[in-house]
Amino acid sequence: MSKGTGDAHLPELLRSRRDVVLDRWVGLAVAGVRGRITESELRTELSELYGLIERSAGGEGEAAGELRAVLTEISRSRARQGFSPTETAVSVFALKQAVLEQVGAVGDVAAYSEFAAFSSEIDDLGLVTFETYAAAREQVIADQMEQLLELSTPVVKLWEGILGVPLVGTLDSARTQVVMETLLERLVETGSQFAVIDITGVPAVDTEVAQHLLKTVMAARLMGTECVISGIRPQIAQTIVALGIEFGDIPTKASLADALAWALERSGARVVDGAGA
Repeated sequence: MSKGTGDAHLPELLRSRRDVVLDRWVGLAVAGVRGRITESELRTELSELYGLIERSAGGEGEAAGELRAVLTEISRSRARQGFSPTETAVSVFALKQAVLEQVGAVGDVAAYSEFAAFSSEIDDLGLVTFETYAAAREQVIADQMEQLLELSTPVVKLWEGILGVPLVGTLDSARTQVVMETLLERLVETGSQFAVIDITGVPAVDTEVAQHLLKTVMAARLMGTECVISGIRPQIAQTIVALGIEFGDIPTKASLADALAWALERSGARVVDGAGA
């Protein structure tokens, strides 16, 4: 959109009929936002874009870079607000209709010939909105996945000096890393000597899952914490034996209660049965 101003008619039309074109552009675009932003906010956005498009069409090279930067930020904001890429792109494409109507109104043949190149540039700007949307949504999804990982790997205090790590769902490399980091951070904060890793909610244990568990236990041991794995159901026990998985000297228990009792005993605490008191 950076052509010289010599005999160019379209840049002059954009300048001389700015208010008319902008009003028409806002009117065409407002239907596509479906009330998610006000007409006043939309006019502010499009006014900024129009000024940069006008400067770029007039031959200002730096305006083209500013235009893409502003459009990228608007597109990113729209993506966060829940707009679809089509809705954002249509707002941009509507400028072509608004300009073409004015080209027809003045009947300038030269402006008609320049409109083809102008239309192509607007199409390129529409593609920018799609690219920005895709990148913004990918970032949102990545952030949500990270938050879900953190929420799905809590480390709780079961007793003084004893932490619990209840695992639910599939344990893969990414999640193991989060579990390990969260556990080690809590160990530093609490100085706990024991950790109970409960896999009652893990649907299956294979060689890969076992390796992830071993890595977590070894990392905790390096911090001076002894771990016990609980939640070894009969089906999982059979799978572990069939696969020949070795947990070495890592203690394992059938239930969280058994693991907690083991940790309490090792820590020197004494559990008294209230029913017999």
